[in-house]
Amino acid sequence: MELAELVARRPFPAAGLLLGLTRRCPLSCAHCSTGSDLFTREEPDPGQLERFVGSFTEENRPDVVMLTGGEPLLLPGLAERLSTLARGAGSRTALLSGVFFARSGGRTARGEGGWRGGRRAGAIPPAILRAIRSVDHFSASLDLHHEREVPRADVFRVLHRVREEGVAVSLHLTGTGGGDPYLADLTAAVAEEFDGAVPCLVNEVRPFGRASSWARAARTGPDPAVASPCSMAAWPVVAFDGRVLACCNQDTVDRRPVPAHLDLGHIAEDDWGTVRRRALESPVLRMLRAVGPAHLAARYGSGPAAGSYCEGCRALGDDEAVDAGARAVAGGVAGELLDLAAALRGSRDGAQGVVRRHGCASYAPLVVAGGPPLPETDVRGAR
Repeated sequence: MELAELVARRPFPAAGLLLGLTRRCPLSCAHCSTGSDLFTREEPDPGQLERFVGSFTEENRPDVVMLTGGEPLLLPGLAERLSTLARGAGSRTALLSGVFFARSGGRTARGEGGWRGGRRAGAIPPAILRAIRSVDHFSASLDLHHEREVPRADVFRVLHRVREEGVAVSLHLTGTGGGDPYLADLTAAVAEEFDGAVPCLVNEVRPFGRASSWARAARTGPDPAVASPCSMAAWPVVAFDGRVLACCNQDTVDRRPVPAHLDLGHIAEDDWGTVRRRALESPVLRMLRAVGPAHLAARYGSGPAAGSYCEGCRALGDDEAVDAGARAVAGGVAGELLDLAAALRGSRDGAQGVVRRHGCASYAPLVVAGGPPLPETDVRGAR
């Protein structure tokens, strides 16, 4: 499964599932959105995760399961078991890692497999290699902050090794925007190292987690008169406490209580079929995916949305007028058609269109392996 195929499914409701296996991570990146470290053992119950993924059927399953963290490869056995369960039902799996195990000098950390450092740079411990072999796509994080912890040469060596195993790979890169000279240098190095064969998903650092005190907000709030659909309310997210949310915004994933319209249940009590039905049939979620929270609040709410785009969305859970308006417009068959139309519109330009809307637009072409070269003005940031 190539990166472009995975990203292109993002606008389709319940086409994917995001599983946070653990908040722990042995890296200390300054921009970490989850604020992960090696000592905060906040993670879902493994048995509950396996039961939840085991509830997939060939007729009712997500197309894609994304294993994330923290660092999911601190639990390689669990990652392998979840991937095997998902594949048995017909789902494909992808895993995002900070490749901590490849650090020069062999500095690693004790994980589920009980191993610790002492390996040559770029080597992959056996338990981790088995987990990587079990997935359909492996993504490595790399950016200015990661590179202070894991040199890019070590990350490149791991990607070469994983490609030898026949697993599709990609890089998840972050920077300060289209004019970031570091991103220009890094993407050029990736293209040279892999001859354009490894795609990149490029995002901008957002003010979440450790970056909340220094990163700039992504963009100003939308005009309430203009629809601004939210594709991020399409894939359910299993948070570190096992609660399932309709949104992947980190503040929303971490805050409790969860707003009622974004709460899809808990893996201790609900199976995939129940979560999927709630995600697909909720009139408010359908409207969020079709027009966005600001437009929904302006049209049906008791007052205009306050705060940022995501803050305005969270506030909708307390507005009965929004719920009533959404049910009137997006209930039943009409709501299903509205949801489908929004997904098709969001996927109209494929993976590159998704990245232009939600990632770093200047680097959207890189999401496709072997895609067209970036315009020179975009690489320099002189747009």
